[in-house]
Amino acid sequence: MEEMDRTVDERFVVTADFDAPSRGWTKGNWYQAVPPLTAQGTGICLVDYFGRTMVANLPANVRVGVIKVSVPGCKIELFQKDTFTNYVAAAPSWMLSYVKKYGGNPYQYLVDLVRLAQKDGVIKGILLHHGESNPNDNEWPNKVKSIYDNFIKDLNLDPEYRVNP
Repeated sequence: MEEMDRTVDERFVVTADFDAPSRGWTKGNWYQAVPPLTAQGTGICLVDYFGRTMVANLPANVRVGVIKVSVPGCKIELFQKDTFTNYVAAAPSWMLSYVKKYGGNPYQYLVDLVRLAQKDGVIKGILLHHGESNPNDNEWPNKVKSIYDNFIKDLNLDPEYRVNP
């Protein structure tokens, strides 16, 4: 991370996924999206420049807020709400500390953060970055679709919602 990465448009915000006293952040509150955005991270992640690009291409009155849950190296199965416990039972020991930080259930932790955020804004998209595991898994698209469907249901979202230009 370079000094230029620390300059962020005030319209790009992130919700704190944990209390971070050293940053003055409290879980569930919104802050300017100055990296690092992931609690475990020390640098920039994909969401940094995704959010910056979104804000730069939207009207000046529009804010972009992101909510993130990050477990490095996990398979998509960690976010399948009905079967994640099977994955956790066989997960490598180093990964369990990350899972534990999210109350043992990263999917539910994320849903709970999003429900808090829905009090302040409208969800207009779901961005899933998952690139570390499940290579050559022919079922991966179906697994992602099941997670998407659960988000729609658990967050009471309208899958037909369209943003007017």
